[in-house]
Amino acid sequence: MKFRPLALIVNILLTLSIGAAGGWATSTSVKTWYKDLNKPGFNPPDWLFGPVWTTLYILIGIAAYLVWTKRDTITHFPRTVAIYLIQLILNLAWSFIFFYLHEIDFALAEMLIMLAVIIVNAAMFYKVDKVAGLLFIPYILWVSFASILTYNILTLN
Repeated sequence: MKFRPLALIVNILLTLSIGAAGGWATSTSVKTWYKDLNKPGFNPPDWLFGPVWTTLYILIGIAAYLVWTKRDTITHFPRTVAIYLIQLILNLAWSFIFFYLHEIDFALAEMLIMLAVIIVNAAMFYKVDKVAGLLFIPYILWVSFASILTYNILTLN
């Protein structure tokens, strides 16, 4: 496999762009509405979310690049890309549902669907490139944690 730096950068920038759009939705209420919500004691400090998500988006972009480099060997490459894009869209949608619309219950339901799609995406990537699939593990763990956090925020409010 020949290293393609431009393809790597494009894949990482795609995921970081999704993160930036979600960051905009988050910024609309993180210092107002979100600040006033009751949160569980295990809620991380606000400053932690940006670095965690940035790291996750970079890992997701690297995973996508690894799969892209093997696209000629993937029987159902369009389906693989579709699942990848769906989980990115669901990721972005969660920020809008939770932070922009303030719909905690809908955000939780959407997040559980997103988590399922992320797991399917990781499994599909793993079949193509083991490292690409394994790069999704931190993402799965963080979204699992975020689901528990969202559930607790819902029950406390």
